Amino acid sequence: MTESMKPIQVGLLGAGTVGSGTFKVLARNQEEIKRRAGRGIEITMVADLDTERAKAMVGDTAQVVSDARAVIANPDIDIVIELIGGYGIARQLVLEAIAAGKHVVTANKALLAVHGTEIFAAAHEKGVMVAFEAAVAGGIPIIKALREGLTANSIQWIAGIINGTTNFILSEMRDKGLDFDTVLKEAQRLGYAEADPTFDIEGVDAAHKVTLMSAIAFGTAVQFDKAHVEGITKLAAQDIKYAEQLGYRIKLLGITKRVAKGIELRVHPSLVPSKRLLANVEGAMNAVVVNGDAVGTTLYYGKGAGSEPTASAVIADLVDIARLHTADAAHRVPHLAFHPNAMSDLSILPMSEVVTSYYLRMRVADEAGVLAKVTGLLATAGISIDAVLQREADEVGGEGSTQTDVIILTHDTREGTLDDALAQLQALPSVLAPIVRLRKEELA
Repeated sequence: MTESMKPIQVGLLGAGTVGSGTFKVLARNQEEIKRRAGRGIEITMVADLDTERAKAMVGDTAQVVSDARAVIANPDIDIVIELIGGYGIARQLVLEAIAAGKHVVTANKALLAVHGTEIFAAAHEKGVMVAFEAAVAGGIPIIKALREGLTANSIQWIAGIINGTTNFILSEMRDKGLDFDTVLKEAQRLGYAEADPTFDIEGVDAAHKVTLMSAIAFGTAVQFDKAHVEGITKLAAQDIKYAEQLGYRIKLLGITKRVAKGIELRVHPSLVPSKRLLANVEGAMNAVVVNGDAVGTTLYYGKGAGSEPTASAVIADLVDIARLHTADAAHRVPHLAFHPNAMSDLSILPMSEVVTSYYLRMRVADEAGVLAKVTGLLATAGISIDAVLQREADEVGGEGSTQTDVIILTHDTREGTLDDALAQLQALPSVLAPIVRLRKEELA
């Protein structure tokens, strides 16, 4: 049998949710996958600290070990799938697999967003591939779309709902009018949120993913440390309700945008017009909107997590590697879509330089002239107002209340300008509580 016809042998590190899904889908669809890849793809070795769990998964079809390094040391293994996660041992193992001349498939967005530059350089040096479709938006082939499908385009911007946990929480808050803490507990009970949900609810996971998409879209190095990261923990049920009344829904978006001064890279809750497709992505689903100069706006929607959806992406990467295994390294798609010696050094803008529009909510004394003062201050700062919603005092504080909420939507303005204006507004004696500021993205 010629080398190219023998099944390609794969070692799997981590037999958890995604690992078991990968094993299952590969076994179930092996004939079809073989017809597509031109050769069989077999997981012949699995490493997991829980060897019992791994043995139950593979039966007698693969060798099970507790030490990942045994997989890397095996000369018969061509591809290593890293599904351990995190920055620690995973980084070491990925670099060792590359040094051993193995291709790597990984779902580890945290590792690549933080250490991607080092890892891709090592792989380039060694002439091996590091494929990471499964690292962003689970089963949605967004990395392939950006790297290959949209390669003719100058990408203008990307906006995505790329964390299912937070989207589920926001959908529930909106549906049931409940506050964040209550819904988080429910999400944990249902298994949508982990026992320690910090990475999800603080926006870190989404920031890892948008960092990778940004690098591919604009041909820059991965720069997670420059991203602006804000989660959903401080969102109030009433802002979700007010946004709705104004025709918006609040979503946690990962946004990256090419502007004259550089690149925006940010994750934060955003008001999105209710009529946009992105505003209507509910529950744990993911969706990414990409705007390119030639193609216009394209939308990618589907399951962003889970055993088999993520396995779908892992196996697509395995097939790519099986097809390109013998190809000259110079003819493969570069890791970050642009050739390593043709990367751009466009800088990531600080938030103060970002231009967008805003939603402001102020608790004010219900007395004459307050609104005029507020709008006057904004006008002096050069911030123009798109809409004002003033609640009746008794709606806000009950019968005989002396306080009311004023909600203002602004037109586009520079964040630094708004920060200065907010400091002045906050100092007004008639402004009775910290001002709530949310960003608004029209995504037009």
